[in-house]
Amino acid sequence: MSMIDSINDALAQVKDPELHRSLPELGMIDSVAFDGGVVTLKVLITIAGCPMKDRIRSDIDSVLLVIEGVNKVDLTLEPMSEEQRNNIKKLLRGGREKFIPFAQPDSLTRVIGVASGKGGVGKSSVTVNLAVAAAQKGLRVGILDADVYGHSIPRLMGLLGIRPTAIDQMFIPPEIYGVKVVSMEMFKPERSDPVAYRGPMLHKVLEQLLSDAYWGDLDILFLDLPPGTGDIAISLGQLIPASEIIVVTTPQIAAAEVAERAGRIAHQIKQQVIGVIENMSDYTTPLGEKVSLFGTGGGEETSRRLSELVGSNVALLGKIPFSPELQSGGDLGTPVILSAPQSDAALEINQITEKLIVRSKSLVGVRLGIAT
Repeated sequence: MSMIDSINDALAQVKDPELHRSLPELGMIDSVAFDGGVVTLKVLITIAGCPMKDRIRSDIDSVLLVIEGVNKVDLTLEPMSEEQRNNIKKLLRGGREKFIPFAQPDSLTRVIGVASGKGGVGKSSVTVNLAVAAAQKGLRVGILDADVYGHSIPRLMGLLGIRPTAIDQMFIPPEIYGVKVVSMEMFKPERSDPVAYRGPMLHKVLEQLLSDAYWGDLDILFLDLPPGTGDIAISLGQLIPASEIIVVTTPQIAAAEVAERAGRIAHQIKQQVIGVIENMSDYTTPLGEKVSLFGTGGGEETSRRLSELVGSNVALLGKIPFSPELQSGGDLGTPVILSAPQSDAALEINQITEKLIVRSKSLVGVRLGIAT
């Protein structure tokens, strides 16, 4: 094997940190030369200000400098032309024009919308902790912050001020804790800017966030839905008919009636309501006293009402106890599943996730996309 062949084999081990494909596969290796122990290499990056260029440089050094006879790597990074970026977009989309990958018949990604009848029940906190817990169990996970008006996922995930890498009209979601994240907040000029969109525009925004992002191969995509039964909830059912819904409620019996509405709209647009999560449930004080700060029974009542509505069991997946760690972790951008993994809240979230990641539907008849 020639030295150039050895260098090319080594470069095939280096993946783009954001696209998770090898550099040669993406057409990023422009030229390779070797002379007198020096590898002269030109690599094409997607954009001039690529945030991962230092990572690419270090990864290339790590695989080339271990080759016997290589003493130095002379690396040049240059931005791609528009035509080269278009080739990458075609490759990532399988040669197809812009589309929503999760709406395709052969998609193996579970799309789970996390809904609530009203705001203030901790729906977003539940979403991020379920996502991180699933990622910890080895699943490939994404979160789409579909709460266009009240987006909070970037803060809860520690991504304040972070923007996706854009490749023309396609963008790469930032990743943290093993979870890819997209939020409307990432595209606003200023975080404090309000979003004032009416119905048709909301549908378009959701469609663009789903189709313009390069999500890669996901096992689960969580959508943090706006509270209530508005445009986004209906649009999700239209754009991804196979999406599933989890309803989050509080322990108050009065909250069950409101939470039921979120499940009712999902049922009306033929989505599967897969369970109920009760948040802010009973907690135990350091003295061992059990406190029901927000009442009891709301989760059971919501589960009962939705089961009657759909004609099958809509299980109460779990009760997450009221937890100061849950609140403080959200403010600091570290979900409680990471900041306090042995807390009662984190343990309950883990148990809920175990139930959730078991796919109830058979894969018989679904094309697996395996090339032979």
